[in-house]
Amino acid sequence: MNQETATGGGNLIGLINLLGKTTLNIIGELGAVAIFFFHGFLLIFSLPFQFRKVVQQVYFIGVKSFLIISLIGLFTGMVLGLQGYYTLVKFGSEGMLGAAVALSLIRELGPVLTALMIIGRAGSSIAAEIGIMRISEQIDALDTMDINPMRFLVSPRIAASVITFPLLTALFDVIGIIGGYLTGVLLLGVNSGIFFNRIYDSVVAKDINGGFIKSLVFALVVSTICCYQGYFTHMRPGGFGAKGVSLATTSAVVISCVLVLVLDYVLTSFLL
Repeated sequence: MNQETATGGGNLIGLINLLGKTTLNIIGELGAVAIFFFHGFLLIFSLPFQFRKVVQQVYFIGVKSFLIISLIGLFTGMVLGLQGYYTLVKFGSEGMLGAAVALSLIRELGPVLTALMIIGRAGSSIAAEIGIMRISEQIDALDTMDINPMRFLVSPRIAASVITFPLLTALFDVIGIIGGYLTGVLLLGVNSGIFFNRIYDSVVAKDINGGFIKSLVFALVVSTICCYQGYFTHMRPGGFGAKGVSLATTSAVVISCVLVLVLDYVLTSFLL
């Protein structure tokens, strides 16, 4: 009995040690990401301004994402119109279809799906590009030439994300409402006047502001995580070189997607 008790106590102590070590590692990683973000964000405002670099990143993150955002927004709105109609018609409330589509897009689906699409198209590329620069010692070369790598690589991407995420979210919302109109009005026969009148009566400034606040938060989180994973590719325990870049890119996409969904819940609980 004494031996069994000692064994059980040893297992419990080992479990507590593992839990404590994991917690400390998570806290340390969060602290490192926070310092990385504030350093990169503050360098946006340092002189001289990197206007050309920011414009290049706006083009890469925003303009090149235009087509995929438009396509996803259109079909998301069409699906919402279709599903919403067959749900509302059971209660004799098909006239509320416009409000249901618009509020779903503006409050939730617009910011979230826009962020997820940008993560898949641009976020993964950012992490891979910076990661390759790290393993090929280009970042060390910038240091050698007395060029701040954070200011040169990270700050323009954070600034461009803050600009492009809200704009693409607005685009997603508008095209999604058009998709709902195509399905609800043209296909299923809902009165177009009622459709748009319900949108006008139901959508208020608080809904729109909440969607843009989410998009700004997602922009800061996604750009920071993707840049951070690429920037510290060489410090990953799982591998170095091409394998390290692949792991960093995968981690950037997975962590960013998870954080977007978690933060969406947290922000929704505060903004409602």
